[in-house]
Amino acid sequence: MKNHLTAALAMVAGFGLGATTVQVIQAQPTPPAYTIAEVEVTDPETYKQYIAVGVPPTDGHFIARGGRTYLVNGAPPKRVAVVQWSSLEKAKAFYESEEYKRVIPIRDKSSVFRAYVIEGVAK
Repeated sequence: MKNHLTAALAMVAGFGLGATTVQVIQAQPTPPAYTIAEVEVTDPETYKQYIAVGVPPTDGHFIARGGRTYLVNGAPPKRVAVVQWSSLEKAKAFYESEEYKRVIPIRDKSSVFRAYVIEGVAK
């Protein structure tokens, strides 16, 4: 009987420890993500069409977009944009969406475009 009680208490303690661990893991903040884009506009009028429809519609928002640049090293980009996202997954979902895929031909016709998404540091 004592062995059964010990086993039952061990199971309850294990369950409680597991549940607490899951809560702690879930409580970890999701790090933001940032799109860094370097753009050389080759056709300004067509590029305006891309800008009009290529802006992140929901989760992403611009924190820098074509402003002044201070060169630290290397060749200066023509234009830089930085978009902040709530997570890397949200950024990936946007760039893989059908909505964004439709504007890629406009972007490619009007610019030389290099972009990547980097995960930020959790707060």
